[in-house]
Amino acid sequence: MTELSIPELSLVLLIGVTGSGKSTFARAHFKPTEVIASDFCRGLVADDENDQSATPAAFEVLRFIVGQRLKAGRLTVVDATNVQPEARRDLVLLAREYDVLPVAIVLDLPERLCAERNAQRPDRDFGPHVIRRQRGQLRRRLKGLGREGFRTVHVLHTPDEVQAATITRAKLFNDLRHESGPFDVIGDVHGCRPELEQLLDKLGYAIDRDAARRPINASHPTRRAIFLGDLVDRGPDTPGVLRLVMGMVAAGTAFCVPGNHEAKLLRALRGKNVKRSHGLDASMEQLDAEPEEFRAQVDRFIDGLISHYVLDGGRLVVAHAGLVERYHGRASGRVREFCLYGQTTGETDEYGLPVRYPWAQEYRGQALVLYGHTPVPETEWLNNTLCLDTGCVFGGRLTALNYPERTLVSVPATRVYHPPAKPFPVSAPSGSAFTDPADPGGPARREPDVLDIGDVSGSRVIETAYLPRVGLREAHAAAALEVMSRFALDPRWLLYLPPTMSPVATSTREGLLEHPEQAFAAYRSDGVESVLCEEKHMGSRAVLLVCRTPAAAQARFGVPPAPAPAQATPAAAPAQATPAGSAVGDGSGACGAIWTRTGRPFFPATLTADLADRVRAAAEQAGLFSELDTLWLLLDAELLPWNVKAGQLLRDQYAATGAAAQASLPAAVAALEQAAGRSLSADGPAVDALLNRTRARMTNADAFTAAYLRYCWSTDGLAGVRIAPFQLLASEGAVYHERPHLWHLDVADRLAAAAPDLIATTRRIAVEIDDPASAAAATQWWQDLTDAGGEGMVVKPAANLTRGDAPVQSGPGRSGLVQPGLKVRGREYLRIIYGPDYTEPANLARLRQRAVGHKRSLALREYALGLEALDRVAQGEPLWRVHECVFAVLALESERVDPRL
Repeated sequence: MTELSIPELSLVLLIGVTGSGKSTFARAHFKPTEVIASDFCRGLVADDENDQSATPAAFEVLRFIVGQRLKAGRLTVVDATNVQPEARRDLVLLAREYDVLPVAIVLDLPERLCAERNAQRPDRDFGPHVIRRQRGQLRRRLKGLGREGFRTVHVLHTPDEVQAATITRAKLFNDLRHESGPFDVIGDVHGCRPELEQLLDKLGYAIDRDAARRPINASHPTRRAIFLGDLVDRGPDTPGVLRLVMGMVAAGTAFCVPGNHEAKLLRALRGKNVKRSHGLDASMEQLDAEPEEFRAQVDRFIDGLISHYVLDGGRLVVAHAGLVERYHGRASGRVREFCLYGQTTGETDEYGLPVRYPWAQEYRGQALVLYGHTPVPETEWLNNTLCLDTGCVFGGRLTALNYPERTLVSVPATRVYHPPAKPFPVSAPSGSAFTDPADPGGPARREPDVLDIGDVSGSRVIETAYLPRVGLREAHAAAALEVMSRFALDPRWLLYLPPTMSPVATSTREGLLEHPEQAFAAYRSDGVESVLCEEKHMGSRAVLLVCRTPAAAQARFGVPPAPAPAQATPAAAPAQATPAGSAVGDGSGACGAIWTRTGRPFFPATLTADLADRVRAAAEQAGLFSELDTLWLLLDAELLPWNVKAGQLLRDQYAATGAAAQASLPAAVAALEQAAGRSLSADGPAVDALLNRTRARMTNADAFTAAYLRYCWSTDGLAGVRIAPFQLLASEGAVYHERPHLWHLDVADRLAAAAPDLIATTRRIAVEIDDPASAAAATQWWQDLTDAGGEGMVVKPAANLTRGDAPVQSGPGRSGLVQPGLKVRGREYLRIIYGPDYTEPANLARLRQRAVGHKRSLALREYALGLEALDRVAQGEPLWRVHECVFAVLALESERVDPRL
């Protein structure tokens, strides 16, 4: 067997004369989608794979397809003769354009064999002179393939070698996606060994020392360090830092990427003509005092450093000067150059230093990028990137980031070891939206909380940790943008939108559409053993954000101060959502906000402030702020009564329907009774049937009116308004979707105990699905709730966030989400949804054909997006990243789904 190793991400050119077996080789070793054949492209443009006149157009198509695949990071194989240098040149340039490695696999088979194979194919009547010319072109340049840019060249000379060949796909050196951490990522050290030892000690690393008490390794029981380069120059002990870091890398307790100072030091160690500036003179002087063997070790260590690493499944990228998304996991001189030096504008500032292009301000990648290179006085998250060079050698601090926790640890410099070439940049003033602190007159940069229409418009795909890919259509995004721009509350509050909820599968029980047994069966099929049944309040879904103090609200969310105290609300003016465009309807308040499933405020600002303050007081009395060590809480709840939000719907639809029925049906019944009294009439049987049907409709109409009136009562301002929280979503730095539902309801009970006049409890019953007695007790509980006029219940996995066994996408670790809740509504409540007469046998038979698959899909996608938004809030990501998910939930609400489900 002959093993041919190629990089996992590469452009592979099969090179050989016609008849050498390239297509057969490609079919044997690569997926059909990976192979782009010139013959196939010829057929696309000319309907004839052998039409040589179509070759220029065919190769234009081929290069386009290859470029799109390389752009997407997919291995691509070009099946063409590729014997001419100019044909290969275009493809090598294409590989360079997308920063992938070109590989050549040459099938240099005997000319006679190729001629024999062609002779067996009547469509390949090229003549022996064509094969002879192609083989001559191939062999003349065979030894120069490396100089053409091919990093790897494999040559197979005989059919036996071709038959014995196997392809091995090797990971790129920068591909550490299998390394998931946890990590401690350390910024530029610059020879500051004492501070590095202090930082490692503070991070919990044990330092090993040699006989001379010099640190030679450091290890942690559960974590590893990542050094971001620039270990050398300027500081007091470059050899000491190198000795320690080299020992850690050799022992596997650390990773390290090179910085520009290492690159310059390596050239100096090898005797190149290098200007000894920016601290290199100090490093060389210190290394001159070391043994030759140590200097040789430093040479080998620096030479072996990889430009950047992609870690933790692609969620983390580390590079000395940072890295734009299109370079992640790529390999080229251009990528290495960016990793070492960043991107410059070609200009120099007044200090003679290059002006760097602010790549992080335009970064929109999914991966967190950690880097150093340019010292900053304070670390600042910018578009999911963070610079960890806090200028230790200039008298600042040496800083590390704990990953995945995203917490910062630093130690101060003992002194100023080296004067900076220019003063540290000054941070942007509070409230400034676009400014570059390093160059106030230079290119503007985007602050993390500045939203941009480009983040949410057009067709897009969002990756989440819960469902791999959630797609959004352009039309749905446009509809969401309309709602967000015209009706939504202040976006600085808007951290989350709740998902829609799917009903259970349709019941076959007589007279019923929904029954608990379908919910239990659905969760049993997902492998869920324990569920919690919660009373479903008939109100409006509400999200409530409350802060501990007005100052905390302004500091954390940047919202305006509290509005003026509320004036007495006239009794005739019920609390309702503020009309679109109202200046007081932005939902802002002293301590929080409350909003609907579509991000709209429920109340004017003054009432919102009052409500948030009352919930804040309840949370304070319950001890939640102290217990959770947070200054804010985000709650999922129901707002009661229904008419607070749905007043217009009640007046225009439900009340109108009920009033019309009550006005017309009694008169119709009376007339039909008179007609039925004429026993001699030939139409007697028909009149009797119509009378019975009309009486049934009148009874149904009375039941319909009674059903919706149960959920409506008078309110005056906030008087009569109640909140029923059922889940604590998030607080500062924390999410709670892996806490069981009973924990969440206990939190809600504590709030209700602190403010019983405002906050309602949620009744519940725990169920073991496979225990018939437990399931029967829950079913009876549901029956009692609905017989008493209640809406019904929601059945949820007791453990809260639950993953099932059904795969949603191939690949390791991909498992399907289980529905977060299934609603089981009562017979009488469903009259509001499906109409007064829905219980008639003919109507029920038709309604049993309803399809809930799309609704369930929508519920899961919105659920995954909501969880992702909360995770991004907890991880301190910028507001635009959070709003990417929030906006997507709103966009999905534009999908066509039966609103009655």
